[in-house]
Amino acid sequence: MDINKKNSDGIQRRTFVKGSVLAAGGMMFSGLSLEAKQKKGKNDVLKIAVIGCGGRGSGAAVQALKADPNTKLVALADAFRDRIDNCYTHITAEEVKDWSGNVSGVKSQIDVPEKNKFVGFEAYKNAIDLADVVILTAPPGFRPDHLEYAIKQGKHVFCEKPVAVDAPGVRRVLALLEESKKKNLNVVVGLQRHYQTKYREIIKRVHAGEIGDVIAGQVYWNGGGVWVKDRLPGMTEMEYQMRNWYYFNWLSGDHIVEQHIHNMDVMNWAKQALPVKAQGMGGREVRKGKEHGEIFDHHYVEFTYEDGSIMNSQCRHIKGCMSKVAEQIIGTKGRAESNGTIVDLKGNVIYRHRDREDPNPYQVEHDEMFAAIRKGEAINDIEMGANATMTSIMGRMATYSGQEITWDQALNSETNLMPDRLAWDALPKVLPNEDGYYPVAVPGQWKLI
Repeated sequence: MDINKKNSDGIQRRTFVKGSVLAAGGMMFSGLSLEAKQKKGKNDVLKIAVIGCGGRGSGAAVQALKADPNTKLVALADAFRDRIDNCYTHITAEEVKDWSGNVSGVKSQIDVPEKNKFVGFEAYKNAIDLADVVILTAPPGFRPDHLEYAIKQGKHVFCEKPVAVDAPGVRRVLALLEESKKKNLNVVVGLQRHYQTKYREIIKRVHAGEIGDVIAGQVYWNGGGVWVKDRLPGMTEMEYQMRNWYYFNWLSGDHIVEQHIHNMDVMNWAKQALPVKAQGMGGREVRKGKEHGEIFDHHYVEFTYEDGSIMNSQCRHIKGCMSKVAEQIIGTKGRAESNGTIVDLKGNVIYRHRDREDPNPYQVEHDEMFAAIRKGEAINDIEMGANATMTSIMGRMATYSGQEITWDQALNSETNLMPDRLAWDALPKVLPNEDGYYPVAVPGQWKLI
């Protein structure tokens, strides 16, 4: 399909951002006419299930249990049994580190019998059915399925970012917004900067006009990259790709979506708006072996907002290069830095945030969610998470195609990256050639469909 052809669904950016929760960590709903109040008293045990038992799932489980002493972990689910076993061993240790390195013990709050350890592609349903609160930390490609089932079953949710890897997935997630509100469900998305005191204070000052009108931003996620898992004898193609989920778009969305989403989200938050178009460049300069799947190792995107302001975005996974994970918001009177400072046009510091005593934002996400559940209130990050995810997907479309992509073109794309069937003997849509190399997008040739 030509990239200028509009999808018949007619989904427009203006409709997508209506009622947006971009300006806050989440929107609190209470005192509404609801299908279910969902309030839990302080003496009611909240049962937790984890879907996706890798490192992030283990860390989030510990933080959830620390957030509320009257919680109990009752179920674990993953496509792989060894991940469940490793997670269980880790979190039942007498002293365990959470995702941010803090040490605590939560063993007394864990009650996961063998029958509640569910393995396979459909395992998430069994685990969700047993819980009041679910933690969704499987690879992002599965997020729409998992989130949809959890909300339809009336469960509170903590889910990691991104919320999808393609436009059809984003649209599915956005369609859950109204139902989650009616059920008064908490849905916290792991864009933890929204729960970080430093960012909250800086963005509050930006919105108050301390740097004037926001006219530009520079956002970065540049680092050396992540792990690679070996292809072992007997592995099916499905298992290999899932073990190496970071390198396949149907699972991760590419690192511009999986990691760099954080930085782009901060600029959207500062602007209280979404970009209307994007153009950029990217490719595979260094990380281009068979083991690196189909994703790029660098992206640069220029996003334009409706008022003409620009976000310059760059992310890189190349060892030996400058590392930088940061955001800079530029205004007509000064700029705000992600290190917690605001300076005027001459570089004079007019505000500096002292963050030594700030609480860990990874923990705050869970603290605030469980507190809201107890009060019968709801934090709902669905739209914020969908906005951030769609921004990063639009950036990937721009770098893969080499074309200027509008928001409406990106959001209306019918490209569905997910396999037609999820099973160990099923084939993903992207396969290696006879030499073991995967096809990679070529700018100027890749088409948005």
